[in-house]
Amino acid sequence: MHYQPDTARYRQMEYRRSGRSGLKLPAVSLGLWHNFGDSTRVDNSRELLRHAFDRGITHFDLANNYGPPPGSAEENFGRILREDFRSYRDELIISTKAGYTMWDGPYGDWGSRKYLISSLDQSLKRMGLEYVDIFYHHRPDPETPLEETMMALDQVVRQGKALYAAISNYPAELAAQAIEILRQLGTPCLIHQPKYSLFERQPEEGLLEVLQHNGVGCIAFSPLAGGVLTDRYLHGVPEDSRAASGSRFLNVDQLTPEKMAKVQQLNAIAQRRGQKLAQMALAWVLRQPAMTSVLIGASKTSQIDDAVEMLQQSPLSAQELQEIDALLS
Repeated sequence: MHYQPDTARYRQMEYRRSGRSGLKLPAVSLGLWHNFGDSTRVDNSRELLRHAFDRGITHFDLANNYGPPPGSAEENFGRILREDFRSYRDELIISTKAGYTMWDGPYGDWGSRKYLISSLDQSLKRMGLEYVDIFYHHRPDPETPLEETMMALDQVVRQGKALYAAISNYPAELAAQAIEILRQLGTPCLIHQPKYSLFERQPEEGLLEVLQHNGVGCIAFSPLAGGVLTDRYLHGVPEDSRAASGSRFLNVDQLTPEKMAKVQQLNAIAQRRGQKLAQMALAWVLRQPAMTSVLIGASKTSQIDDAVEMLQQSPLSAQELQEIDALLS
């Protein structure tokens, strides 16, 4: 059946300016890290993307290596884009990245100009696009000069293959250097994507300050700590969960009794507020003035609904934030 988006979609979402740029992003963005590879039914991926757009989520975040296998998330997304979203391309923000291992040999990883430009060309082919809206360097490369990596980002923007340049996983000091190089090149850094959640506080150690000072946006990935900050593990480890399957991103060993006791206490605060733990965890990330958007993953449409509905709920009070801090310190 031909897809017709919900005409009320823009009334449900809050859009935030990314730093000092002209670009606004939805406060909730959809990440395609999981559930969009070849091991997932394309019907389910299609349903998630349609539902997200119907709820005002205009930003879809990918990377060259998302799958499994690597590249398949972009291919599947490209197919759904062609079949369902062709006439809505200009309403969408599509991002991709390069920086992790993508193909064999010395040119399929890290941060050389050779790798970044080849990778983006491959990504555009897989998705059937002329350009992406945002292109990220996915992680710092300790060996390639930072100037070379940033010049490659500047080049793809000048070539029209990407509209904006961005970085991910850069620590504060290196992020400040990268932002300055891009500024001098005349292609400002649009946004930085760090890992940030109630259990991952590192961006608070200088990074958020660097971004705010430089007018660069911030979008958090893994804001729910791989599902730990949801009601998924409140009563043990379900057999069909990521932790049970021995994912390298979340395994049972990480769910220590101490950590799960904290999750239970956080859940009690959320319940008192009349919201789900996942909603409170997302609201906690979005409370940061530097934060433009929060990236959620989803395997079912109800998770998208929960995230979007969180935006209508009351913000965390100073007292609640203190209570959360005391619990986690």
